[in-house]
Amino acid sequence: MTAGHESKSPLSGPDADRLAVEELSGALIGLAKDAEAIYVAPNWKLVWWRFKKHRLAVFSGFILIFIIIIALFPDFFSTQDPQESSATGSFIPVQGVHFFDEDGFVPFVYGVEGQRNPVSRRMEWQIDETKKIPVQFFAAGYSYKLLGLIPTDIHLLGVAEDSAGAIHLLGTDRLGRDQWSRLMHGTRVSLSIGLVAVIFSIFFGILLGGISGYYGGVIDLVIQRLIEILQSLPPIPIWMALTAALPRDWSVEQTYFAITIILSLIGWTTLGREVRGRFLALREEDFVVAAQLAGCSQMRVIFRHMVPAFTSHIIATSTLAVPVMIINETFLSFLGLGLRPPAISWGVLLQEAQNLQSIALAPWLLLPGLAVIITVLALNILGDGLRDAADPYS
Repeated sequence: MTAGHESKSPLSGPDADRLAVEELSGALIGLAKDAEAIYVAPNWKLVWWRFKKHRLAVFSGFILIFIIIIALFPDFFSTQDPQESSATGSFIPVQGVHFFDEDGFVPFVYGVEGQRNPVSRRMEWQIDETKKIPVQFFAAGYSYKLLGLIPTDIHLLGVAEDSAGAIHLLGTDRLGRDQWSRLMHGTRVSLSIGLVAVIFSIFFGILLGGISGYYGGVIDLVIQRLIEILQSLPPIPIWMALTAALPRDWSVEQTYFAITIILSLIGWTTLGREVRGRFLALREEDFVVAAQLAGCSQMRVIFRHMVPAFTSHIIATSTLAVPVMIINETFLSFLGLGLRPPAISWGVLLQEAQNLQSIALAPWLLLPGLAVIITVLALNILGDGLRDAADPYS
């Protein structure tokens, strides 16, 4: 470049102005399309767009998906039969999985050595780091039926067939039962009780709350007085009285169903009040009046037009109600008033940690409580995220 020669931009003057106008026009067109997409989007899509911005709630959702997978396939994640006991294998300590050794990626657990205390006559176990038990993925183990239909014996983790010894990822209890396998099966029971109880609560809440808010009058008066009576009763003594009244000779399935019904019968009142308030506000809306003038039946007006108007709120409320049900079941089972052995739930597992002596000998018996905390936290955070996303004024 010669001296005094001025460099020029590739685009200057009219060309630069035209490019700026085109970029501005493109941006305005994009904003218009986004605004149109938001305007015509259904409610569930708007909720999803807002929910994705809550990263902690999304992360909690992934945790819950993993927990649900465990609840669906507990035998696959188990390493041993959860009901199998061993008189000589009580209180075996936790055997953590190590994925690397001197030869690279070779999963293994250290073995355990036990000696009987001559004074207490109790087995005392120590981790033996000189003994390595190889661990395999998708190993053969005890037989079970996947989803109750497909016979198989494949498990996520297990020992090699030619290896002596067993693995106890979370140790054993006083009867020598594998805590990891029992925790996997307890996840199914505790989570399903929470979900089923909430489903029943939603049904009663929408049905009775909707009838109360839609019809009003004497029906509204009776249902609201019933809700007030149920809410005035102290829940813990009522739960304890009802569950203690269950026959001791009932099967696991009968007790499971009874506990679920008891939790749902007392848990529907809050949702019933909320549904009544929404119905009182919606029954005078134009779209409800138009459906009535078009000849729609009352049930169709309620379930086809009014309930979908606040489905997002029902989903958020239900998500927040599940952890309450799980805590209630765990509490009752921990006190021996809920599910009882041979049933396996988080509350039943925590029964083993009721006294200080057991905790001193085997602190890993408290680990099912950690599963309860993680699940309840994830459900609460997910519920908060859904509630914020479902809020039309957010």
